Amino acid sequence: MSVYDYPINTIDGTSLDWSRFKNQVLLIVNTASKCGYSRQFAGLQQLYVDYREQGFTVLGFPCNQFNSKEPGDHNEINAYCEQNFGVTFPLSEKIEVRGSSAHPLFQYLTETAPFQGFDLGTQGGEWMNHFLQEKYPDILEGCGIKWNFTKFLIDRSGQVFRRYEPTIEPAEIEADLQRLLAQ
Repeated sequence: MSVYDYPINTIDGTSLDWSRFKNQVLLIVNTASKCGYSRQFAGLQQLYVDYREQGFTVLGFPCNQFNSKEPGDHNEINAYCEQNFGVTFPLSEKIEVRGSSAHPLFQYLTETAPFQGFDLGTQGGEWMNHFLQEKYPDILEGCGIKWNFTKFLIDRSGQVFRRYEPTIEPAEIEADLQRLLAQ
């Protein structure tokens, strides 16, 4: 199995053509426009611009499952991302990424790269862990997605290389991205 085995629709409702991403390095991210982590759109876009000519693409997957931070329809989501962060990388239709209704792609991603905890040695990791324990303790259970902007770096064969939790900024992924692009 690989990410290419899971049909998905783009934000405009057409079927995503996975063949155009084969042999590329991908960064799959569940996104939410109104989330405090939405600032990461800028960093994701920068990675996309800096590395797309080397065979890299960011794929954003809008989701409204975490504190209702993606309430808009597809047109509103697309416009917000373009106008506020200059997003030009592909976005999918709004999907669910955790629980029994999680899209099969995200079931595959979280089974392949389960949650390993937040880095409690960082302020962001400690804060996120405390926030979820206090407000949403059920989210911490299991291997699923814990919040918006969980990222999965995918190698050129469509296999998961590494999972990064929301507290990891896009620029922090750059060394791993460069390593995969060089292979």
